[in-house]
Amino acid sequence: MADTEVEAPEETGQAYRMLIGDEWREAADGRTFVALDPYSGEGWATVPEAGREDVDAAVEAARDAFREGPWKNMTGFDRAHLMRRFADVIERDAEELAQIETRGNGKLLRETRAQAGQLPRWLRYFAGIADKLEGETIPADRPDLFVYTRHQPLGVVAIITPWNSPMALLMWKLAPALAAGCTVVVKPSPFTPVSTIALAERAAEAGFPPGVFNVITAEAAEVGAALVGHPDVAKVSFTGSTAVGAKVGAAAGANITPVALELGGKSAQLVFADADLGAVRSGLIAGIFAATGQTCVAGSRLLVHESVRDAVLDSLVERTRTIALGDPRDAATEMGPMANEPQLERVMGMIDRARDEGATVAVGGGQPSLGGCFLEPTILTEVGAGMEIFEEEVFGPVLAVGTFSDEDEAVRMANSSRYGLAAGVWTENIRRGLRVAGELDAGTVWVNGYRMVAPYAPFGGFKDSGIGRESGWRSALEFTQTKTVWVEIGEPSDRDPFTIG
Repeated sequence: MADTEVEAPEETGQAYRMLIGDEWREAADGRTFVALDPYSGEGWATVPEAGREDVDAAVEAARDAFREGPWKNMTGFDRAHLMRRFADVIERDAEELAQIETRGNGKLLRETRAQAGQLPRWLRYFAGIADKLEGETIPADRPDLFVYTRHQPLGVVAIITPWNSPMALLMWKLAPALAAGCTVVVKPSPFTPVSTIALAERAAEAGFPPGVFNVITAEAAEVGAALVGHPDVAKVSFTGSTAVGAKVGAAAGANITPVALELGGKSAQLVFADADLGAVRSGLIAGIFAATGQTCVAGSRLLVHESVRDAVLDSLVERTRTIALGDPRDAATEMGPMANEPQLERVMGMIDRARDEGATVAVGGGQPSLGGCFLEPTILTEVGAGMEIFEEEVFGPVLAVGTFSDEDEAVRMANSSRYGLAAGVWTENIRRGLRVAGELDAGTVWVNGYRMVAPYAPFGGFKDSGIGRESGWRSALEFTQTKTVWVEIGEPSDRDPFTIG
């Protein structure tokens, strides 16, 4: 990443710059902040602390690229070509990108490798959409009229991403935005800014014109607010907590700016008596302890039929005790640290309050002797409606277990949450699987599996889990606006100007 490197004090590791237009910049006032490695606890990157002046510069660069630069006149075929080149560069550097991601958020290297390896799929899929955003010809009720529609890009898109999967969640927004012809200003989480800078560098190498892909970095919440509320931003796409998402939506609404909000979840996994218990154990582990539970789709509520409750729980506790914690770069590690100290403290507080409310710790519940941001994988029983641990998103490796006696009760319990992002259904009865999937208030339902995504499958939430959909070809249309064109093709006439039609 030679193009972005500058001198930095040794104790804070490498220093990076933001990308605004065609220039790698420090913050206008020269301020910086330090990103920490959650495994070692050490500072490893120094990053600019942007201010309002930098936000204005980035939006201006994106606006100018959209209105005046070569990007404005590129066809969908041209954009597709650049997107495929971008995919090739990412594919070449996937290992380096994975290492950066793991250094930033402590996620297992084997998972960040898989995520980095998937990024080109999103670019190539939406490259195939870029030249197919077709309008339509509408039959008119008069022979002298020709009516058609066209999809035009919205303009500058503000993208705000979280720390848990910054590259993947950025690409879910970036690829359709580029396909549609928009330009972007990205603000990554201050905990994980470097992987976004690395992607911006590779976009520049692929040949995207200056101003199409801009990155600003900052710790201060005011910077994100300035970006969301900027009058030249045509759309805001945000992934994060429901509480912050509500503020983002309100701020964007003041300018009548459309938003896409991918927010929190409290996803239920429903295990019926006829489920394959071996597959269930694997799926439950993947749903809550993979990525240290720091994923919006974490299957953090286990709802299990009373007849198999003990068998499922005993098997799950046994496997949970053997989960290997350690260095996320070590191939033998199965669960890394929490991504940052504030999140660790938040989750520990929720576990303590669950105990106070009467929950029983079946396994875990504390910090191992590894230091840093580690937390034991935790399973809590004797929980139910009204308890914080059963109702609110934890965003950590904590599973709350409840039981049901029949299908109707299972669905009621699952749907009692204010969230509706995802759910899992485990049953060998395919009729039940399809029936329950249809009844659950969730944007994604996995049957006899969990935590699968693809560029061709829409993703998003019901209820307090968000607005809009990412992935799937229609998501590119969410970065466009539809224009209807009316053409009179008959002979000129001197019609009555005081009537419509």
